[in-house]
Amino acid sequence: MIKVPDSKTSRHDTSPAEQTRAALVRAALKLFGRQGFDGTSTREIAAEAKANIGSIAYHFGGKEGLRAAAADYIVDTIQGIAGQALGAPQATAPPNNPEAARALLSTALERMVAFVVATPEAGEIVQFVLGELSHPTAALDRIYAGVFEPTHRRLCQIWEQATGEPAESEATRLTVFTLIGQVVYFRIGREAVMRRMGWREIGEAEAAKVVAVATGNLRAMLAARGAAAGKEDKS
Repeated sequence: MIKVPDSKTSRHDTSPAEQTRAALVRAALKLFGRQGFDGTSTREIAAEAKANIGSIAYHFGGKEGLRAAAADYIVDTIQGIAGQALGAPQATAPPNNPEAARALLSTALERMVAFVVATPEAGEIVQFVLGELSHPTAALDRIYAGVFEPTHRRLCQIWEQATGEPAESEATRLTVFTLIGQVVYFRIGREAVMRRMGWREIGEAEAAKVVAVATGNLRAMLAARGAAAGKEDKS
């Protein structure tokens, strides 16, 4: 997969060729998300990246290869964030007690909000993914296999540890989708949220308020399941 330096990486740490590749991927991510794949020309991408148009064919073989590289960049970025919050699914077992699992779910929500809601880069990623979800291509296959499926499965495993509900049950899988969805909405509906809340932006202070509500929802869901389990034990 292509490795794109983040904003903390010095440009002097990468070669000119790597810098060009990175700039093209970021430009493609931005423009594909904003204008769609078919609505974006290679000339526009090159101009946005401040690169020679021939560098697209040289580095990626063409526009389709650049779309695949943008998908790989998304996978690398989200895997890094999910790995910090949840641990590597293959290497780390879910927490071995309900309390630790609940704490991990809360941490995961906080990390999701911090990235999805508050960072500008997340807007470009979400727009790109929404385009792929509307018109699926091989790029969506890469994102699904690298991010959606393993991250969702990992959260389901932690949910099982937190509640005792089977990780792969239909109810658990749907519940985890609702946990993710409430966070993603604040990016998809960002403009509507700001207008309705009277916010001029969604920065750290606003994101903290979203975290408070999202984690409160999580606690309520977990408490409801705990109460239901208690009633079953008494019956």
